[in-house]
Amino acid sequence: MPNAKEDKILEKLKQQREKDFSFSKGNILGSMCTQPYPIAKKAYMMFLETNLGDPLLFPGSKEIEKKYIDFLKKLLNAPRNSEGLIGSGGTESNLSAIWLAKKINPKRRELIVPQSAHFSFEKIASIMDIKLVNIPLDKDYRMDANVVRKKINNKTIAVVGIAGSTELGTIDPIPELGRICYDENVFLHVDAAFGGYIIPFLKKLEYNVPDFDFKVKGVSSITIDAHKMGCSAIPLGSLVIRDKKWMGKISVDTPYISSVKQPGILATRSAAPVAAAYAVAEYLGFEGYKEIMETCMKNTMYVKKRIEDLGLNLITNPTMNVLAIKLKNPCKTVDLLTKQGWKVNKMSRLSSIRIVVMPHITKKVIDSFIPVFKKTCRKTGDL
Repeated sequence: MPNAKEDKILEKLKQQREKDFSFSKGNILGSMCTQPYPIAKKAYMMFLETNLGDPLLFPGSKEIEKKYIDFLKKLLNAPRNSEGLIGSGGTESNLSAIWLAKKINPKRRELIVPQSAHFSFEKIASIMDIKLVNIPLDKDYRMDANVVRKKINNKTIAVVGIAGSTELGTIDPIPELGRICYDENVFLHVDAAFGGYIIPFLKKLEYNVPDFDFKVKGVSSITIDAHKMGCSAIPLGSLVIRDKKWMGKISVDTPYISSVKQPGILATRSAAPVAAAYAVAEYLGFEGYKEIMETCMKNTMYVKKRIEDLGLNLITNPTMNVLAIKLKNPCKTVDLLTKQGWKVNKMSRLSSIRIVVMPHITKKVIDSFIPVFKKTCRKTGDL
């Protein structure tokens, strides 16, 4: 039966949603997220009322979680005795990783991170009351491993390496960091929230990218997000740790629900985003993801050419599907593009804007954007 009150509320919501930018229209060029695959939306809706925090009530959901973790473990070359922890996103996964590292070495107070580290580590330092030791970047905008070796001491909780930096998509020298941390018996966490779904397929496509996963014996844990290049629904981040025995260090007793102990930060966790990520992984498989990455990289090189044809320069040659364009006034450029219906990200520190060539960015979208960008750059004095 018609419900006038419901219709009125839904119409209000529709009006608010129409104020948002949309991945489906292709005009979001600066985000590391994308439009979820259609099967992700269907799977998400099937699991709306589920709670992974109470597994005996939702055993089917728990099995889906295990299957998805098994997919991640295979993707990241994790050892047999590894384990995964599903969370809300990269920030939570990074927090859980450093929490674990701190429990392993409770008296230590310093966390070594590159200057390119995600801002989540600032939050982590504040929450855990620890000191961040920032490591400079080399000429290729990667963490300087030589400085890391000098900075490690008996106060070091962990070293963080980035596999797909937020600003430039660069990959820190994880094999070298792994050797250092293994020799020094220091926890090495790899933040691959963005790159975790990209680098394995770039390697299959024979791009020159370094190892970043558990093939590197010094790697202790890895963050990876499905709601980025995993093409799934927001939010879903995961942490994979090398040794499942460590999970007990970040677990607490749960006497009033169906599990004896519960690891991680969150108690109530919806299975909906997990089901969505699993559905996409099953639907695409490794070959499907490889095809997506191949297209994204071809389009990235196409953007690069179109930008350079305008007479503009990039900060660095793209490692993956991320480009940073040097500009005199990136903030003004972003504002002008927004008014014309295009969203890119400003990076004031690097005096540039960032374009992330996600699956919703097609050549048609690029060809529509470039003339607008060209006119905008003329107004700002960049051309």
